[in-house]
Amino acid sequence: MDKTSLSSYYLQVAIKSFRGLKKLGEKTFAQLVAEDYFWKPNEEANSIAILMQHLSGNMLSRWTDFLTTDGEKPNRNRDSEFEDSLKDKEGLMAAWEKGWSCLFAALDQLSEEDLLKTVYIRSEPHSVIQAIERQVSHYSVHLGQIVLLAKLRKGEQWQTLSIPKRKV
Repeated sequence: MDKTSLSSYYLQVAIKSFRGLKKLGEKTFAQLVAEDYFWKPNEEANSIAILMQHLSGNMLSRWTDFLTTDGEKPNRNRDSEFEDSLKDKEGLMAAWEKGWSCLFAALDQLSEEDLLKTVYIRSEPHSVIQAIERQVSHYSVHLGQIVLLAKLRKGEQWQTLSIPKRKV
């Protein structure tokens, strides 16, 4: 595989990883009713709604003008992402879609030559590959939290998102 095709392949893999994370969230949401999004196992925990707000805010900050501006935009209010500002499922889903749309639009515009360029996140330099990997890792953590919260909330009503136990 030559350098160009390897770069193209990496972009395809990265996009597939992000699409898989989005799909994991949506399979989880399909099992929830509106009040489930706002449930917290204790006062210190985040709800699914808060995690969705945070993911959307992060995506909009990181992926807007991805190659030309710092990924931590000056107008981002990260702390507000951890407050219950969106009060209904429709608003949450709109924020969710807006964040993912921004991410996929940015990735779709990348060329193979862009992968080794330098971008900044909180004034820290990253290659585009490093920045992508940072976000895959970050979003994976939060999607895992969302799945766990949903599983705790639904209890015995939860339907597994992968291979059920003892079905391998």
